[in-house]
Amino acid sequence: MTHPITQQRVFVTGATGYLGARLIPLLLERGHQVTALVRESSARNVAAGCRVVVGNPLNAETFAESVRGSDTLVQLVGVPKPSPWKGAQFRAIDGPSAMAAVRAAASTGVHHFVYVSVAHPAPIMQDYIAVRRECEAAITRAGLIATILRPWYILGPGHWWPLALMPVYRVLEQVPATRESAMRLGLVTIQEMLAALLWSIEHPPVKTRVIDVPEIRRLVRSEI
Repeated sequence: MTHPITQQRVFVTGATGYLGARLIPLLLERGHQVTALVRESSARNVAAGCRVVVGNPLNAETFAESVRGSDTLVQLVGVPKPSPWKGAQFRAIDGPSAMAAVRAAASTGVHHFVYVSVAHPAPIMQDYIAVRRECEAAITRAGLIATILRPWYILGPGHWWPLALMPVYRVLEQVPATRESAMRLGLVTIQEMLAALLWSIEHPPVKTRVIDVPEIRRLVRSEI
């Protein structure tokens, strides 16, 4: 990985979560200024070296002013280990937190909004997909320039069981009738996801872009 020429001021929600806790140390190592939004009970878990803001990620009024001056807002709040039976949690946490982050970014003039959505359409996880699509629409309505990443399932600590599906994926990717959906709904590793997030932050777009599973993998192989 090459280090960025320009230091970025990055505001991260979900700073102590599955992706946030791994992304922030990488951003700090690469010379970025990082502000982490956390609840008071999690403040001690944030990586040393970043600014900590205590607030409620579901309420933009508790943190919006702390976003002001940031180049990029990275929205990572979400229910751990998404599954089909967590629809109520998605609507109580994933949706409102993303909407609050959108309001905070729009009201403070953030240049770039990074959102981890999900690959769609798909035959399962309909509630999860519905909430993420609503949030993508809110980003568009707010007029934000965004990078929307659409992984399907992220392999990492505590998330390894889908590896058993890899042989099936390999077969489906070779069949013309199923190749596109198998690639779009493919598995990515947490290392690939973190690399895609870093690339997105360090290469802000001039208009909104979508990075799907094949592009996430390509970035790791050829760009980073």
